Formats: sequence, C-alpha cells, structure tokens
Amino acid sequence: MTGDSAAPPLLALAPQPRPASVNYGFTGDRTDLRACSAAIRRGSKSFHLASLLLPVRVRQATHALYGFCRHSDDLVDDPRAGPEALARLHDRLEAIYAGAPAAHPIDRAFARVARDHAIPKSVPLALLGGFAMDMEGHRYDSIGEVKSYATGVAASVGIMMAMVMGAGDAQSLARAADLGIAMQLTNIARDVGEDARNGRLYLPRDWLAEVGIDADAFLRRPRFSPALAGVIRRLLEEADHHYRLGHAGIERLPPDCRLAIRTAALVYREIGLRLAAQGYDSVSHRAHTPLSRKLALVLSARRADTPLSGRIDADLLADPAAAPLVAEAADSFAFLRTAGPEPASLPGASAIERVTLIMMRLELSAREESRARRLASRRKAAALA
Repeated sequence: MTGDSAAPPLLALAPQPRPASVNYGFTGDRTDLRACSAAIRRGSKSFHLASLLLPVRVRQATHALYGFCRHSDDLVDDPRAGPEALARLHDRLEAIYAGAPAAHPIDRAFARVARDHAIPKSVPLALLGGFAMDMEGHRYDSIGEVKSYATGVAASVGIMMAMVMGAGDAQSLARAADLGIAMQLTNIARDVGEDARNGRLYLPRDWLAEVGIDADAFLRRPRFSPALAGVIRRLLEEADHHYRLGHAGIERLPPDCRLAIRTAALVYREIGLRLAAQGYDSVSHRAHTPLSRKLALVLSARRADTPLSGRIDADLLADPAAAPLVAEAADSFAFLRTAGPEPASLPGASAIERVTLIMMRLELSAREESRARRLASRRKAAALA
C-alpha cells in the first residue's frame, strides 16, 4: 500500500488520445484482442455473457484484462506446472510494467490496459499471490483467511474492472472488491466436492471444527452431511452480505456499464440459490444455472431494483482483506486524473522511472502518428482512385 499519493505507481499515466478503432495491444493487430476474447469464452460462460452487455469502449479493455487473468490461471492450474510457471508469470508481469511486454498477445493487450487505466502493479501481483496460495496448498483456518484468498484471486479482478470503467474512487473500488469476494465465496461453496477430490479445501477450518468435521479426514474422504450443509449455507450467507455491498456500488458506475455488472452479480448469486435448492450438497452435485435462467436474469437486471437491493451504505469501508489494494488503486486512479502532460514532472519518481515513462509515451505517440499517416495515405489513394 502506498500511503503517500505523491509517490504514484510506475504506470500512473494519463491516457493518450487514440482513434476508437485502435484495439488493445501494442501491435495494433486484432489478433491480440481475439486471443483475449477466446480466453473469456473458455474460462467463464457467465462472465462472457455479462461482458457482451458492456459498451464497446469498455468491452475491449475488459477482454484484455480478463484474458490476462484467465491465461495466468490456466498456466498455474496445469497439473504439470511447478513453481517455475508462477515465476515466469512474475517475470512477464515485471516486463509489462517496465513497458516491454513479452511477445504474447495477452501480455501486449494487458500492458495497454494497465497503462491507460493506471492499474498499479500491486493489484495483478495480488492475483498471482492468490495463485501461489493454491500451488502451496494453503490452509484456511478462518473466514478472514478465506477472504484474503478471495481478495487475491477475485477482488483484484473487480478492482481492475472498476478502474477500466472509470470508477476509481475508494468507495467504488471497495464495492467492486466486495462483488469479487462474493463471487469467489460462491465458487468455493459450489466446488467443495470437486476441490476436496483434488486435495484442496477452502472452507474455514474453524467453522468445520465447530460442527464436528475433521478437515483432514474430509479431504481424505469427501462426504456430504447435514453438518457440512450448515457450513456451506453459512459461507453463502457471507457471500450474500458481500453481494449486497457490491450491488450498492453499481450506481457509482457509468450508466452504460451498470447492466453488465448487475447481470454478473445476479447470475453468480443464482449459483448459491441453486445450491440451496439442492440442500447445499456440493459434494455429490455441482450447481448449474441453465441458459434460459441466465437470460431471464439479464432481463431482471435491467431494473435497478433487484433482489440484491436494500438499505446498504455504499460508502462503507473496504473489507479488511481488500483495504490495502483498494487504497493503492484509488491513489493511482487519483494520480491519473490529476497528472500533468509531462511525465518528467512526476513527483517522487526515480530517474529510471522518469526515463521509462518518457520512452513509453514517446513510443505510443510514434505509433499513433504512424497509424494516422497510414490512414491518411489510404484515404488519399482512395480519393485518387
């Protein structure tokens, strides 16, 4: 966490004007964006459905953002992956924030998003930290520890999404983090059996102990029981609390972004409702929401008044697990809004950072000028034809 907003993150740069047709990725090639969109379709049908409701100006950046997150998750989740896979991701992230992304479409696309929207490196680093917890077989002894994990793998994504939409104040980011935490708690509740059979347990061990369930014994032989149902129900109640907080922040988003996020919240929350309908048994069954129901939820989301509406103060502080990320992201966003045109005047920047920022801006300017010249040349040729 950067307590001093006068020392901005490396990429807290004001975005440069560019034609609306320019896609994310330094190559200017549409293949970068297509690679990211394909990652969304493979990774999450629910998220892909919701992303189609976003305005184009946000959708492209969202696909680039989610593409990086999904690609990273796939790499570290591969059974053949070892610590070196995570180390390579750290190296790639360092290269992205140094302005020299690897020759991979997803890296190029995410680099553009991070720069244009002043996403501090600590936020994607938190995502990789969550992946590390998975690889290390981390134990979660309390709901606070579970939320710390959820902050890494999901709230971080919510924070970046909000910044891409232009909602980067502390309260908006806190509510975006809440929505990410809610979705991850829902995923945990849905996948208890599948995770246990893969040697993973994300339910708070103290909750299990309270109802007489030995966590290690459950991992050796996952079995559903009324006691386990109570723990899963309790987790979904915690998720519901965060859904309501997250929903309260949707009105802080630009109007043309609200439908997509409201839809995502309702579709994910529906998983918990389906799980409740099957007696909270996610060991023997996996809750599934039919497409017809998802489409009905899209229609429901068109109304601001949804089942998640209520008397919730949208200005509440961030959850303690997410508070440091929220604060740093808000500082970075504030700097983006107030930064002058000259990167050399950045307060607190080192000499290396100043040179890097100048080179990055010059590179982007040169590429935009080159595109403009090519476009003018094509127009002139067309006029003479």
